[in-house]
Amino acid sequence: MPIHNFWILQSVFFLLYWGSQAIPPRPPIQCDQNKTNCTLFNSYGAWNDRKQCHVPNVAYPTTEEELRQAVAYANQNRLKVRVVSKFSHTIPKLACPSNGNSLLISTSNYSSNILVDEANLAVTADAGVGLRDLIDKVEEAGLSLVAAPYWEGVSIGGLISTGAHGSSLWGRGGAVHDHVIGISLVVPAKQSEGYAKTIRIGAQDPLLNAAKVSLGMLGVISKVTLTLEKGFKRSITYNFTDDAHIEDMFIDHAKKNEFGDITWYPSRHTAVYRYDNRVPLSTPGDGVFDFLGFQANNILVSKSTRATEKAAENSRNVNGKCTMAATFLGYKKLIANGLKRDGLIFTGYPVIGNQGKMQTSGSCLYSAAIRIDSSCAWDPRINGLFFYESTAIFPATKFGEFIRDVQRLRDIKSENFCGVDIYNGFLIRFIKASQAYLGQSEDSIVVDFNYYRADDPLTPRLNQDVWEEVEQMAFFKYGAKPHWAKNRNSAFLNVQQKYHNLNKFLAVKKQLDPQNMFSSEWSDEIFYGKEAVKSDGCALEGQCICSDDRHCSPLKGYFCRQGLVYTEAKVCRYSSTTSIA
Repeated sequence: MPIHNFWILQSVFFLLYWGSQAIPPRPPIQCDQNKTNCTLFNSYGAWNDRKQCHVPNVAYPTTEEELRQAVAYANQNRLKVRVVSKFSHTIPKLACPSNGNSLLISTSNYSSNILVDEANLAVTADAGVGLRDLIDKVEEAGLSLVAAPYWEGVSIGGLISTGAHGSSLWGRGGAVHDHVIGISLVVPAKQSEGYAKTIRIGAQDPLLNAAKVSLGMLGVISKVTLTLEKGFKRSITYNFTDDAHIEDMFIDHAKKNEFGDITWYPSRHTAVYRYDNRVPLSTPGDGVFDFLGFQANNILVSKSTRATEKAAENSRNVNGKCTMAATFLGYKKLIANGLKRDGLIFTGYPVIGNQGKMQTSGSCLYSAAIRIDSSCAWDPRINGLFFYESTAIFPATKFGEFIRDVQRLRDIKSENFCGVDIYNGFLIRFIKASQAYLGQSEDSIVVDFNYYRADDPLTPRLNQDVWEEVEQMAFFKYGAKPHWAKNRNSAFLNVQQKYHNLNKFLAVKKQLDPQNMFSSEWSDEIFYGKEAVKSDGCALEGQCICSDDRHCSPLKGYFCRQGLVYTEAKVCRYSSTTSIA
């Protein structure tokens, strides 16, 4: 599930609408009255290719046996199968079944069982259990889940399948799947076995390295067992400071702070270092981290913020974007990114609270629909925020040089980076090397950045060449891996060559799913190198990398050109003087 790091509120609006109640997000599966014509959406209302995902059959199991029966039915009837949770926060078309005969299994109703094993410091949950429900149950038992993504609108099965993570190089690390010690998986079987069976994969089973980050390609996750620790609190302080020497300081910051991260705002020449460490339960403090971008936002504010950015885009007003970026950064500093002492308001550092209240947030998901004037800011029903999210995972040894290249690009014209600083700049997090075949084989640095997405897929964006160059610099010059549940399609080009254990993963897939029931058009394109055919305008939304002007938008003044710092990059750059032959 996607994490989604962006900021939208000016302080005057936030204070005015502090008490508003939210519209809960809509279910990702929408069907007609006869329940025969269904469509799967992600939470943003648009897939990377802007095409709808039509689903002919949907199953809603409530027990493990019903889950097994659904897979058996699909196997017996030769249907392709994909799985979706109640949240659907993947940006790529990961959960969409192939066109034709297929079955979509929703785990939204398979979420009733959470078993905390206090003696063995472990918890086992149904795959559809929401992250917040799991954390609260664990904390009630006086224990803590150590790793979690920053956004809690994800299911347990979904978050481990896609490699979701927090930030830490300590202990088992920041990736949740590296805290998994058991998985139950429903896989196809012979007719004599009832066409489907449930297999239990323990901590010592070699299949676990394939199953704990599987993208739903091996079978349907039924249950997940995670390690726990004795309950603890966390102490968080943000240091808003100059970004000088950030390229040399990042790894030292990670070593000194168990859950530390860094947010870099290049156009503002600002770095925000998060000093985040565990403290004993006896430490005074009942703080909460209610991340500002994940709070319920007034619909009029979300719409006006989008309208303001859209107006800046249409008028090519870079300075307007810089004004927005400066305003939002100032407000984030004022309210400490959503930290609240004693659960109320921010009154000063450090903020100390129980691990379960400090590690993840998403309050816009749960506000009761008493009033319908607020929602999650990206809810597609309100025409609010609409953005891309790029997430690159670097070997720690290469990340400093990437930062230096971005600085060189920034220093050409720093205003060109204001568009990313309206959201959350560059969020820098840390994860340890993993044994998972589709995880990271070395200690890694994860960088997320969000930026404007046009309503029309053929509309170019202001300074889009900058973000394309940064993307290509990350994924091709420095060999960064894409986060599985984020990114535009171009980030996945040649991904097969970046995972040294991919062949081991595919061997397990052949063993557990010999008929490729759990493959889809998207997974075939990614894992078997079936690149989509290039078309007019395909580079505008990252469906391709341009090699010809027509892949950009020459009629609107955008032409395929080389990068400014990474000259091997091919980007769509605006020119007011270039004419079409």
